[in-house]
This record gives sequence, C-alpha cells and structure tokens, in this order.
Amino acid sequence: CVLVCICFPNFDPNLGMIPGITPMNPMIPGLGMVPAPLSQDIPVIKEIIHCKSCTLFPPNPNLPPPATRDRPPGCKTVFVGGLPENATEQLIMEVFGQCGDITAIRKSKKNFCHIRFAEEFTVDKALFLSGYRIRLGSSTDKKDTGRLHVDFAQARDDLYEWECRQRMLAREERHRRKMEEDRLRPPSPPPIVHYSEHECSQLGDKIKDDGKFAEAVRVLLTWLERGEVNRRNANNFYSMIQSSNSHIRRLMSEKSQHEKEMEEAKEKFKTALAGILAQFEQIVSVFQAASKQKAWDHFSKAQRKNLDMWRKQAEEIRNMHNEQLMGIRREEEMEMSDDDMEDTPDSKDSEDSGVSQAEALKEENDSLRCQLDAYRNEVELLKQEQGKNQPMRSEEDNTHSQQLSFLQQALQGMQKQLLKMREELKQRETDLEKSLEDKQQLTNQVQTLKEGLQNLQNTQIIQVGIISTFLHVHPFGASIEYICSYLQRLDTKINPGEVEALLSRLPCTFRQELTGVGASLEKRWNFCGFQGIKST
Repeated sequence: CVLVCICFPNFDPNLGMIPGITPMNPMIPGLGMVPAPLSQDIPVIKEIIHCKSCTLFPPNPNLPPPATRDRPPGCKTVFVGGLPENATEQLIMEVFGQCGDITAIRKSKKNFCHIRFAEEFTVDKALFLSGYRIRLGSSTDKKDTGRLHVDFAQARDDLYEWECRQRMLAREERHRRKMEEDRLRPPSPPPIVHYSEHECSQLGDKIKDDGKFAEAVRVLLTWLERGEVNRRNANNFYSMIQSSNSHIRRLMSEKSQHEKEMEEAKEKFKTALAGILAQFEQIVSVFQAASKQKAWDHFSKAQRKNLDMWRKQAEEIRNMHNEQLMGIRREEEMEMSDDDMEDTPDSKDSEDSGVSQAEALKEENDSLRCQLDAYRNEVELLKQEQGKNQPMRSEEDNTHSQQLSFLQQALQGMQKQLLKMREELKQRETDLEKSLEDKQQLTNQVQTLKEGLQNLQNTQIIQVGIISTFLHVHPFGASIEYICSYLQRLDTKINPGEVEALLSRLPCTFRQELTGVGASLEKRWNFCGFQGIKST
C-alpha cells in the first residue's frame, strides 16, 4: 500500500480506490509492491522501491521500455540478468517473491538466474521490474550494484504443462461434442431376434396383420439374409413368404383407391377453378361495360383512375388462373397420349438401337413412298374422268373438284412428312457413324492404357527383384543413392524418388534404418523378405 501511495499521489486511503483505475483486490500476491498491468492510455510511473536488504531505483522515464522476446505459450519462467555479484537466492526471493509464489530458482555464477512462478499472471508483474537499478543496503561497491533485465524464458516444464492443459481442453471438447452427437443421433432400431419355432409362429401371425406387416417383413428379410433357412424350417419360411405375397393385392387396391381419390380431388379442383374463372370473367365484363363512354363520362377523375387500376388487376388475376387451368388440361392430354402410346423395349446396346431405328425409318419411308404413288395415280384418274365427263352436271363437277383438292392436300402433307423422315434418317445415320468412331477411339485408348499399365507393372516387378538381390548381398543395407546408381546402369531413366516410393510401398520386403551418430547419420534400406521365414 505504501508503494501504491508513492506511485499514485492522488490515492485516497480512506476510499481504497484510485481515480480512473478499476478497484483491485489487496489480497492478490505482489500488489503491495508491483501494480497490476494498467491500460495503455494511463502512463505508468515507476518510483523507488525499498526492500529489507536492498533498494530498487527506477530507470529513466524518457528511455524506451526494455525489449522482450515473444512470450512462449504457458510461460511461467523469467530470465533475470544484471544481478549484483554478491546477490543471493534469499535476496532474489525477497525481491521477486512479492510478485507471486516461486516454485524454483536456478542461479548462475554469471550474475543471472531463472525464476519459475506458480502462476502465469505473476510473470507480468516480474517484468515490471525490468530496467531497475538494484543496490544492496547502502553500499556503493560495484559488486553490490546492478541493473535488472527481466525477460520471458522458454522452459520445457512450462511447455509440457501448457501442452497437457491444451490436451485436457481438447479431450473435454471432444467429449462434449460426442455427448452432443449422441444426444442428436436418432435411436437405433431394435435388434432382430434369432429364428426359433416360437418366434416363427408369432411372426406368421404378424405378417397376416395389416398393421404389423411392415415390422414383420423386416424381421423375415433379416432371417433370410442371415441364412436361417434349412430343410426342416423351409415349409415355415415358404408359408411366411406366401403370406407376404398375399399383401400385394391389398397394396394394389390401396394404390388404386388413393389414385381415385387424387383424380376426384383434381376434378373437384378443376371444377372450382373453372367456376372462379367464370366469376372473374363476369367481373372483367363489368369493368369493360363501365369503361364504355355511356357510363365512363359520368365518373370523376379519381373514380376513373380507381376503376382503371381495378380492371387491370382483375385482368391479371384472370389471366393467371386461366393459364393454370390450361396447364392442367395440357397435363391431362399428355397423360392420355402417354397411355395410348406403346412402350418400346430399350435395347441393351446403343449401336443396335441406332441400327434398328434406322431400319424402321427406311421401312416407313418406303411405305410413305408407295402411298404417295397411289395418291398420284388417283389424282391422274380423277383428272382423266373429269376431262371425259365434262357435260355432266355441275354438282358432280363440284364433288370431283372437292375430292381433287382433298387429295392434293393429302399429297402435300405426305410429301412434307417424307422429307422430314428423310432428314431424320440422315441425322440418325450421322449420329450412328459418330458413335462408332467414338467407340473405336475409346477402345484404342483403353488398349493403350492397359498396355502401359502392364509395362509399368512388369518394370516395377523387375526393379523389385533386382533391388532384393542387390540388398540381399549387402547385409548391412545400402543408401538410396547407392541403389539408384546400381539401377541406372540398367536404365538411365530411373530417379531416386521413384525407387524410394517403390521401397516404401513394400514394408514387408524392405525396411529403412538409421545408422551412424550425429553428422554421420545415414538412412539405409535393408532386405527383410526372409525374416518371417527364418522366424517360423
């Protein structure tokens, strides 16, 4: 408290507070000598500190603060340099003991020491004393004076404790996440009982029940997958499978019932939508009647504006509902057309399907050509009959002219369809040729890849055999450079990276060992393929 009064002249001892600083607990160790870290906005004033056997004089406030190294993680140890030559551990304990509990002091003969505190926050208090000049008693001897330099120290004990604490926090976090995942995980399904005569009889009753069928058929499926079927219980399984098959008719009837309900709901919705649309048409008609000049001239300007806005909104809503109704009708027409169409079986091979489609188009093209020739012959016969029977009545002439026009229209339609079919046939033939070329290219690429893979495998097998023989005659192993130099006599394209990767992929045949000490440390590869045979 005396130091706080010295450092802060405006301290009020009656109130126990300093203006502008958060109240501090006087029971915290070290607050009687060193103030807690303050905000950067408030300047720190260092004054003389009097101890029992020494005196600490503050540094020049105009000098920059002493430099410190980066704080190691979990740092509890500080380096103290510039101690007097006559300093003892008792003096160090007296000066730095008020910063916090000290667990160890390692003093050197060269005027420095390492102090390890019990807590991390006490290191900041010890750094406050960096730069102070220390004097033992009232002596002016050089051996009794010194300038303190306090800095962070990197200790293995601090790092080990910090890593242990981090691992503990990580374990707690993993445990918390696991508990959260277990809480959110859906419950597991109940275990399936094993087959027995009693369980089989109960399962047969459950399969016949519509409400318990889903659960029972799951048990039956599990029994079949486990291989519970044998000659003695085959009849029981057959009866259960037969009972399961009997549910197909029920499911089909339920499906048809739901489809019927869906169709009824669609019809009801379509009827209601048509009624709503009719009412919208009536409302739009009202607005259109009001927009005519007979009634429009009697409305005011504001009323006309509102009527025009309402009419536009009504027309937009009517058009939207009309499009929705037309979409429903189009879907129904598409469904009907899909039902009328016959499903053609898909061929397994795309090339066979293309050939069959091309043949079908050719046959259809020939039939259309025959029909076109027939229509042309009929047109010529009608023209000849018309030239011969000119004196016939006008009614017959009109009939023939109508027939002639009908035949001409049919002929034009057939011609257009024939041209369209020819274009489709050409397009299909082009696509077929392109697909054949693509298939040939893919086949060539696959063959090339297979040959390259086979060559690579053969090369690697040869390399493994050569390396095994080479290392077998070198019982103390060989370095990767030595092995590569031997292999490069056979193949100059081999590089050490590929050889090392090959050796790493065969741990049962090759083993890497470290030999030597210090600067002569070397990695050697040994052949260990016969060790298992020797051990057996």
